[in-house]
Amino acid sequence: MSKTLFTSLSKFAALALLLASFAAPALAQPLNVLIFGDSLTSGFDLPEAQGFPAQLKHRLLADGYNVVVWNGSNPGDTSADGYSRINQALQYNPDLVLVEFGANDMLDHTDPRVTYRYLDAIIRICKARGARVILAGMLSLPKNGPNYIVGFNNIYPTLAHSNRVPLYTFMLAGVYGHPALMQSDNEHPNALGTAVMVAGIAPLIEANLRRVRVASPTPYSPDAPLLSQR
Repeated sequence: MSKTLFTSLSKFAALALLLASFAAPALAQPLNVLIFGDSLTSGFDLPEAQGFPAQLKHRLLADGYNVVVWNGSNPGDTSADGYSRINQALQYNPDLVLVEFGANDMLDHTDPRVTYRYLDAIIRICKARGARVILAGMLSLPKNGPNYIVGFNNIYPTLAHSNRVPLYTFMLAGVYGHPALMQSDNEHPNALGTAVMVAGIAPLIEANLRRVRVASPTPYSPDAPLLSQR
């Protein structure tokens, strides 16, 4: 091998190593996933390892996704409560936010237009900070009557369409109404029910993690009017 060729190859190898040293930290950087909701996703009355955030993290890691899953869910929260603490929750700089509110609004018989406005504001704030958003839907109990049911159930598909975010139609799909998957209060999932929830929504979360791209977020002003007048 000639000295000139050897020198050229050495320089190329050095350059490749240098580029790899810059690229490796970016590739190794985990994606932040924020679970932002109420008791349905907080791990209510379950050991931490059996709660929704922990089980979701276990599934994502097993499927090869380098993630940190943050539990930003708080039992008893309504959409208004979520709106009041969204800025604090975003301290985790999430790449992806699962927004899951509405069950307590529905139980309180909150006007669906009010719930819509708060959820809309939460979604818009998350997107303004550069995060992808998945909206988890909720369905009204039959006891609320046909008018309320229609108004409430329409919140989620309408929001998903207007904000161009993916919708997981019903957070308790395959769980609610199945006693073996629910806690004794018949309102919250047990560990097995939580596993069913994770299995149901994980493919949608994984599909969106694959779409996460480094992009400059839209400039955000905390003083901007974010509550729509729907």
